[in-house]
Amino acid sequence: MLPIDEVAHANRWRARHPGEKAFLALGLLVLTVALPPWPGAALCGAAALTLLLAGARIPLRTVGRLLRLPLGFVLVGAIPLLITVGGDPWLAPAPGGPVRAAELVGRSMAAVSCLILFAATTPVSDALPRLRFIPAPVTEVALLIYRMLFLLLDSLHAVREAQTLRMGFGSWRATYRSLAGQGSAIFVRAFDRARRLEAGLASRGYDGVLRVRPGERPVSVVFVTASAVLLATLATTTLLATL
Repeated sequence: MLPIDEVAHANRWRARHPGEKAFLALGLLVLTVALPPWPGAALCGAAALTLLLAGARIPLRTVGRLLRLPLGFVLVGAIPLLITVGGDPWLAPAPGGPVRAAELVGRSMAAVSCLILFAATTPVSDALPRLRFIPAPVTEVALLIYRMLFLLLDSLHAVREAQTLRMGFGSWRATYRSLAGQGSAIFVRAFDRARRLEAGLASRGYDGVLRVRPGERPVSVVFVTASAVLLATLATTTLLATL
């Protein structure tokens, strides 16, 4: 299981209705994109992190692990804003580059924090069946891919462990050969599992629709109201600070 899926199934907000968490997280995301980077995006990012740590009770170390990879991509993407190429001299610092890079990093990481607020508190199996406005075949394919992903990851770990025990990574040549073997083995297993899944669905009278009934979870009026108040407060504070 991926770390974000483990957190999504074990956090304090696991039993809340996905709509509540979507309203809060996507509302923060909209404010992050619409408001100025400072202080709007910074306040939204701080609110998302606070809700992750204090609201959903996700450990700080886990939150750091979830943010580490996106942060690397954002930092690499901000490097071109710091330099100019082709002038005189050919390579020189860009005017205002540090400010624009800081704004980019701040807004991007705030948006990522808002997305993680939803992804780390809501399992995919809870959210997808409730997307009534999306055509049923699309959600069914997404659920099947989600299920197959974990099966293939388990297969990948099993193949890699077997290769490691057989000294399959003792040299560069052996490593390349082992990686090629991993790819071919997972490719074959993916087709085999897909064939078995199709046969299993056909034997159960599959007629084109996977009927899944999600668990009943009442929407908390208090939670939705508090979320709306938080969003309004962040927007008002930012607009007053920029006047």
